[in-house]
Amino acid sequence: MRPPESLSLPLNVAECQRAARPRLPDDVYEYYARGAEDEVTLEGNERAFSALHFRPRVLVDVDSVDTSIGLLGVDLPSPVLIAPTAFQKLCHSEGEVGTARAAGRRGHLMVASTLATTSIENIAAASEAPLWLQLYVFKDRTLTEALVRRAAAAGCRAICLTVDVPVQGNREHDVRNKFGLDGRGEMANFAGLLQGDLPEGRDDSGLNAFIHDQFDSSLTWDAVSWLKGLAELPVVVKGIQHPGDGERAVEAGADAIVVSNHGGRQLDGAEPTIRLLPDVVAAVKGRVPVLLDGGIRRGSDVAKALCLGADAVLIGRPYLWGLTLAGADGVAHILGILDGELERVMALLGARTPEELGPECLAPLRSGW
Repeated sequence: MRPPESLSLPLNVAECQRAARPRLPDDVYEYYARGAEDEVTLEGNERAFSALHFRPRVLVDVDSVDTSIGLLGVDLPSPVLIAPTAFQKLCHSEGEVGTARAAGRRGHLMVASTLATTSIENIAAASEAPLWLQLYVFKDRTLTEALVRRAAAAGCRAICLTVDVPVQGNREHDVRNKFGLDGRGEMANFAGLLQGDLPEGRDDSGLNAFIHDQFDSSLTWDAVSWLKGLAELPVVVKGIQHPGDGERAVEAGADAIVVSNHGGRQLDGAEPTIRLLPDVVAAVKGRVPVLLDGGIRRGSDVAKALCLGADAVLIGRPYLWGLTLAGADGVAHILGILDGELERVMALLGARTPEELGPECLAPLRSGW
């Protein structure tokens, strides 16, 4: 089994989070760790995984377990992808460059955030692994168009359109902290191009104000074909939370979808993503890959998602704790933990490849799941 990158760092994601907590200012930690309102969805994302139980098969030759997958024409060593997270220099001075270097070291696909503190060009230059750009669409569409073209020129393999932020979720911790960059970084993809940079001086968070002022809340399904025409890149729709929208995304031309509730940071009370996953998979009917994020903390969570039909998963908060602890080395450490745990779980289940993970590897769901 593949060991973690460094035995001097904590041995699991939860321990890494606890170790990272005292290294971060309160407003930064709460921006990353907390969710919307009463955090029902934030907690539900993790708790729903624990309600799923394995049914392993024995006396299977698992001397060789292969976790690799193919996704949108790219071969990857693991179904664990690096989700887009904003403002990574608030965690560590290396920021997105550290994450990109870790992705390159281990071969994991990285999705870079529109709201990165490093430009997409510099992120691409730092990584030897496949790269996607996560996209928010701004009211000034020319900014979005320019960024998509820059991403294509930098070598990004896909555009990942986030669709679950027509307005900002009610993140009361950010409001209480009046969260903003406060000179600790910049939105590097738009340096000098935007009026205002997480404005301060309001009875609100600077991020709330920015999203209200800049994000295009009139976005519709037409955006998928519009984006595909800008740079001829695949478009992945991130933020699907209803089977009907999964089907609608395919009809609109999406090349893949991500079942996501924004890590419990948008609509509190939204269904945990792992519970929603089987219905979305059924609606999509294998026409495009289905990815999942939200609540992944163990390799066993990755395996459960694959059992229920996900083609891959994305992690966000876990690698931020690694980045906080040790920059690129810390992110690689987190990826190593999850890869190693997944490989071990697959061996214990009697599954030699991700394709051998299916519903039969899980106990039937009980009522009330």
